[in-house]
Amino acid sequence: MVLLVGPRQCGKTTLARMFLQETRGAYYNWDVDKHRAALRASDLEPDALLWIFDEIHKFRSWRNWLEGQFDLNGKEKQILVAGSARLDVYHRGGDSLQGRFFSHRLHPLTFAEANNHLLPLENLDLIPDAPLVPPSGSDEALSALLMLGGFPEPFQSGSERLAARWRRSYGTTLVRQDVRDLESVRDLDKIELLFDRLPQCVGSVLSINSLREDLEVAFNTARNWISILERTYAVFRIPPFGSPKIKAVKKEQKLYFWDWSRVEDPAARFENLLAVHLLRLCHWAEDVLGESLELRYFRDVVGHEVDFVLLKGKKPWLVVEAKSSDQQIDTGLKYLLERVRVPHAIQVAAFGKRDATLPAINGAKIRIMPATRFLTQLA
Repeated sequence: MVLLVGPRQCGKTTLARMFLQETRGAYYNWDVDKHRAALRASDLEPDALLWIFDEIHKFRSWRNWLEGQFDLNGKEKQILVAGSARLDVYHRGGDSLQGRFFSHRLHPLTFAEANNHLLPLENLDLIPDAPLVPPSGSDEALSALLMLGGFPEPFQSGSERLAARWRRSYGTTLVRQDVRDLESVRDLDKIELLFDRLPQCVGSVLSINSLREDLEVAFNTARNWISILERTYAVFRIPPFGSPKIKAVKKEQKLYFWDWSRVEDPAARFENLLAVHLLRLCHWAEDVLGESLELRYFRDVVGHEVDFVLLKGKKPWLVVEAKSSDQQIDTGLKYLLERVRVPHAIQVAAFGKRDATLPAINGAKIRIMPATRFLTQLA
């Protein structure tokens, strides 16, 4: 089986139903009364080669039910399971399905996808030695993606007003439906307030204590609510990188939205967009190649900070610093490279034009490049 997961309205159902154009299949959505009755009764189309189960995780015994369907029909049927909550997290009791599925995480549109500038996967090269041919994307295209977000409906509308209306509806639906359906939470009003407050936290270290004071709730309650928003693919957190030798912080995390357009501050919004693109790279490496990539950030107790550190095989492989415009190498980036051996470092300017290779630091190849060029490589 394949479990297709990701944020609501990022295109999972559309993608799943596209497979029905290529093979004889049957589609079942738990939110549709007729389909729900068929699923409860296991009254499934016997001649279908592909069964698609959408939002099945809302069925309390979905794991046991799915395990039975796979064990009975897995040799004759292909099974695709789609859901906007984390299918690998919501156990709801029953077997873990271990050994019966592959997971694939679907993300919002990337800059390369939005510009129809996808590179062949075998040619994907994050750190080319020579400057790339200028990408088909432009500053205007990046501005549109930053303003409208990467979710298909608001982005394809091309309208800032429609995108704003979509965001408002999306947040309410996510809290009032997804959280209510999947969690035993009574205080949905305060979770909605938390969801509206979190965009102000993007770009800085997350302080749960500050949030719980604003909401007038216990620390553990605020922490649990953030975990719920993570499990429903509203936000994600990245942990710090570093050892005591470089006085790196150990526990503080940074938080980002899957929909970066919710973030008002322009610099934080660009950093959030970059975070989603880099997370997608990590998920693609894991889900498609079976390789291990981890997304972290660096900060020490003095305040030196680097936005993103990618670990490959538990070792630092690439560090990325987000900037609004062309600048000299960031002092935090330089500080980290002088103390930790990293093969590659890139400083990305949101609307810069400079593309240059700088003198190496501690063996690291350093490059400053415009976002339109860097993001095009993250197919």
